[in-house]
Amino acid sequence: MSSELLAPLDLAFWHLESVGHPMHLGALALFAPAEGERRHGGPLDEAVLELLATRAAAIRRLRMRVQDVLVPVGGAVWAADKDFDVRRHVHHIRLPGGDFAAGATAIAGELMERPLERGLPPWEMYLLTQQPDGPFAVLVKLHHALADGMRAVAIGAGIFDEIAGARGMRARQVGPSPVRPWFADPARLVDFARNRIDDLGRAVGVSASVVRASRFDPRGLSALAAGSSGTRRLGTVVFDLEAVRGIRRETGGTANDVLLAIVAGGLRRWAHQRGEQLPATGPRALVPVSRRRPGSAPGSGNKLSAYLLELPVGEPDPRLRLAAVRTAMDRNKAAGPSRGAGALAVLADQLPPLAHRFGAPLAQGAARMLFDVLVTSVPLPRSALSLGGCPLQEIYPMAPLPRGQSLAIALTTYGGKIHVGLVADGKAVPDLDRLAEGLREELAELLELVPSNAASPVSPAG
Repeated sequence: MSSELLAPLDLAFWHLESVGHPMHLGALALFAPAEGERRHGGPLDEAVLELLATRAAAIRRLRMRVQDVLVPVGGAVWAADKDFDVRRHVHHIRLPGGDFAAGATAIAGELMERPLERGLPPWEMYLLTQQPDGPFAVLVKLHHALADGMRAVAIGAGIFDEIAGARGMRARQVGPSPVRPWFADPARLVDFARNRIDDLGRAVGVSASVVRASRFDPRGLSALAAGSSGTRRLGTVVFDLEAVRGIRRETGGTANDVLLAIVAGGLRRWAHQRGEQLPATGPRALVPVSRRRPGSAPGSGNKLSAYLLELPVGEPDPRLRLAAVRTAMDRNKAAGPSRGAGALAVLADQLPPLAHRFGAPLAQGAARMLFDVLVTSVPLPRSALSLGGCPLQEIYPMAPLPRGQSLAIALTTYGGKIHVGLVADGKAVPDLDRLAEGLREELAELLELVPSNAASPVSPAG
């Protein structure tokens, strides 16, 4: 297998990690046993564990580890792990009795606390079961250097029957592709120079925006400003997709605007329950946006930027909260994802490897000066998915918490539902269930704006 240099943003994520602040993404997927006769002999959990190991081992990207190099100075490459053993990455945990979904959610939060072993390919999968032939869950952890949201889906989807079967476990597995040196083609050299000048100009603009947007004395909700403990709690919420679309049709904007307004209203309700005084402005959300072009290779490095959004938690009227979110997001989109303080990834792309290696420890706390909460949407295939013939019922994405952050909210759409994964610092946000309930209540209130919408607003997950 050929090696591949880590892209600048991948390298930044790799060096931003610390023991108390692991930089991995995650997803918790819940499955129901297949109806009728199974295709596998023996207990279901043993068959699924073997299937997970076989399919994960066949994904080329999951056999790669990060290896330092001499040139460029401070750089690193993705290199084949010659001693790769999939059993070091795929594990089985038997849960005690009780509510299975609640138990799986609790253990997933604990597992998300643990950093990935850096000498190995940076990923893990956990099969969570209670009964040998009962419902089961799969927790996937992928280092952010390995995957942004879209690339994580491209990699992780390889475990599902539909994706594994479609590609026949052969050539189109996710992995590095050879890159022709830019100096081998004079025309490409000219394009490289022109693009480099444009990129540097954008980076200067982003740097200025970051300085202007930085808050050396952030004001917001106390839990979001609490110190990091390194502990993790996971909460889940399910929204009805048609309910969200009904609100969008009634009020305008996009479904994402509606979801961001639900987050703002949920935080407002949560603050009231905690007896907190609402801030005049904010809290500020970082809303990632992909810079990946349609049809681009999923193994071509992180391609991210982001928008900054002041969440209008101080506004008591839900319709006006939604209008404020829509106006702010329209303004962000008009400026584009490569401008403004949220486009830190654009700036990261212009830094040399040595700057990421030595600058990351200094930059670990900088996120707190720019934003208070991460709110991200992760795309999934629209078709129904299964594992070993067992249908996927629910899937909750999970985002990492950098130093200084105590809450991250990730959303994805599957099976006519919007699944929300809440990742929180366990000590800063011990009442994550209250926030989940606040999100449900906010959607219910927004639905009152749509009298004809008879869809059930939320499911009782959480």
